[in-house]
Amino acid sequence: MRIGLVTEGGYPYATGEARLWCDRLVRGLPQHEFELYALSRTAEQERARVPLPEHVISVRTAPLWAPADDGRSYSRRERRRFGECFRELVQGICAGAPDPFASGLYGLAELAREQGGLYAALRSESAVRALESACRAPGASGTVRAAQVTDLLEFVDELERLLRPLSLDWYEEPGGLGAADICHAAAGGVAALPGLLAKRFCGVPLLVTEYGVQLRAHYLAQLDARREPADRPAVRALLAAFHLRLAVEIYARADFLTPGNAHARRWQEKCGATRERLRTVYPGMEADRFASVGEAADCGDPDTLVWVGRIEPAKDLIALLHAFAEVRRAAPDTRLRIFATAAAPGYLADCRSLAAQLFPDEAADAVTAGENPVTFEEIGGPDAPSPAEAYGAGRVVVLSSVIEGFPVTLAEAMFCGRATVSTDVGAVFEVIGGTGLVVPPRNPRALADACLSLLRDPERAQRLGAAARARAVELFTVEQNVAAFQEIYLRLLAKGSARPAGEVPFARPPEAHVPGHWTSPTWAEPFPDPSSEAAV
Repeated sequence: MRIGLVTEGGYPYATGEARLWCDRLVRGLPQHEFELYALSRTAEQERARVPLPEHVISVRTAPLWAPADDGRSYSRRERRRFGECFRELVQGICAGAPDPFASGLYGLAELAREQGGLYAALRSESAVRALESACRAPGASGTVRAAQVTDLLEFVDELERLLRPLSLDWYEEPGGLGAADICHAAAGGVAALPGLLAKRFCGVPLLVTEYGVQLRAHYLAQLDARREPADRPAVRALLAAFHLRLAVEIYARADFLTPGNAHARRWQEKCGATRERLRTVYPGMEADRFASVGEAADCGDPDTLVWVGRIEPAKDLIALLHAFAEVRRAAPDTRLRIFATAAAPGYLADCRSLAAQLFPDEAADAVTAGENPVTFEEIGGPDAPSPAEAYGAGRVVVLSSVIEGFPVTLAEAMFCGRATVSTDVGAVFEVIGGTGLVVPPRNPRALADACLSLLRDPERAQRLGAAARARAVELFTVEQNVAAFQEIYLRLLAKGSARPAGEVPFARPPEAHVPGHWTSPTWAEPFPDPSSEAAV
């Protein structure tokens, strides 16, 4: 079958886990043809394209970052039609009404389909005036009603970028997304917009996978934006309302949804997704990368705690350092090794400064150079050239986050057979499943007590590590992920929503596709229904 895989800021351009799971999925299903439709966020992403297997038959990209002026000028009739659709769209955004939002969204898509791009129209004065009227109308929140002209201009500019998929030529041309057997959106939000249009225009079944809920990610990004000096509450409120309405529409129209964990599933259900169209599919990870450490008899340095991940505020290394100070008081020989996969420079500097204050350099004697019990290292360095060796450096792996989706580093530690201490955020409890210790977030005392309990009981730590590896191998491998999507693809294809009325999937024998005398109308006809008179 032909799978149209739609991504945003991911495969085949970007690095990171969003790119990896798509690559593993595509390579794990060589019996199918894949067409990639990539929405890129930056020019740098497009220059970092990864090698693709042969069964990826085409790649199309559309930049969300570059100017998209199509030079079109609309006639009076087209401007009137655009105004009607745009007013419905912004009315749905400002008043929180799903019906006008959907009607306006698909109306704009129909207009773009018939007349070309919407760039000039979305940035026109009439669009700004329609938005202003919607913001002042009854039903709009107080924050939205307070929007100034600069707020309206900024939101319209951002809305044009978000709606850019409406103007793409991906849908009805020969070999386009409309001819695919299934459209698989690798994320929600803007990445699912092409799938919504392919379903509406061409009847292509839509599958949406969310390992990180896009609506939740937008809310978290807005919380970070509040710390910026040029904070615009009205713009944030309008963008949040747009993403909420879009998420509700995606969850209502998708033929099937595959959240990556129960935490993401709860978000989708709260936004209207029905349970019969939901199935949790855990991310597929390469277990072989961690087999050498996970299957080794050595359980790592018994006096070392390990932390692995991106150093940023959401990971709350400040709480971890305070917790480690409590650990050191009870177990003075303990060390903490922090391995960074990436880092926010300012936050990394704060963590280094705090570590230097809490833990002065220690020396064995008067002639030996002192060392700090906390080290900051990078994956790929001389002491940890691979993630597996980083996890294997200690007996206990710690996760101290205050915000998590699916905790990838926690699953990797489980593959390495390590006992874990984690904060109860996101899908942590679901991933651990009783094979590690879980404590409340922002509680250094509880984090320290849990670490000490495992450091003082190596047999318990070893048992938990073995159970964690067994759970990871059962649930989080590439093989289970690929098998789940293969089954879902076949289910959607058998449903036949994109097929002509009366056509039955797999009704033609394989030889009907090979030139020869057997391709006569008799051979090409579908098999008769056993209950019909023709079958008797």
